[in-house]
Amino acid sequence: SSAYHPQMDGQSERIIQSLEDLLRACVLDHLGSWEEVLPLVEFTYNNSFHASIGMEPFEALYGKRCRTPLCWYQDGELVVVGPELILQTTEKVKMIQERMKTAQSRQKSYADKRRKPLEFAEGEHVFLKETPTSGVGRALRARKLTPRFVGPYQTY
Repeated sequence: SSAYHPQMDGQSERIIQSLEDLLRACVLDHLGSWEEVLPLVEFTYNNSFHASIGMEPFEALYGKRCRTPLCWYQDGELVVVGPELILQTTEKVKMIQERMKTAQSRQKSYADKRRKPLEFAEGEHVFLKETPTSGVGRALRARKLTPRFVGPYQTY
């Protein structure tokens, strides 16, 4: 997308970038081609904690946590699936989870470099950003016509 043709929002682009980072890390570790690891990367991404929603996407969608290969072993499906497959899948899922944590911490450090602490002195005037979930301002009007910021408010 570009400034004049915003086909995607920033959140979608951010998710795509995270998945590319995970795939790149897996392929670099000689796990095979990206087509081979894509299902496990998707599985790991959908079953990892997302701070924005406070749970895993799978749990948010289905209302329960996903049964991982470790749970298959506990349920006695080891005979059907095979111990080698469970061991390989479990190791790959753990490795991908570690890579996700590394990628997330790297992304956090990049974001923190640009972030500046906000300090307000008493008596200053500030504007509050209005979001659909903040409850600030006029949330009942059409979002496109609602002002982005409300205020000014004086700090105490």
